[in-house]
Amino acid sequence: MAVPKKRTSKSKKNLRKTVWKQKAIKQAIQAYFVANRASKKLSLEKQPNSNLESQS
Repeated sequence: MAVPKKRTSKSKKNLRKTVWKQKAIKQAIQAYFVANRASKKLSLEKQPNSNLESQS
């Protein structure tokens, strides 16, 4: 089993963590906007049909 020869410094460890967290945050924001857009699209598709039925 491979074992690191030297201990990773705090700064390198924290740098890797922040890079990982930033990627995760970026994906979460992107997923939120995709879901938001999809929900708006669904609500827009439902509205014209209900308006037409109530006006007739």
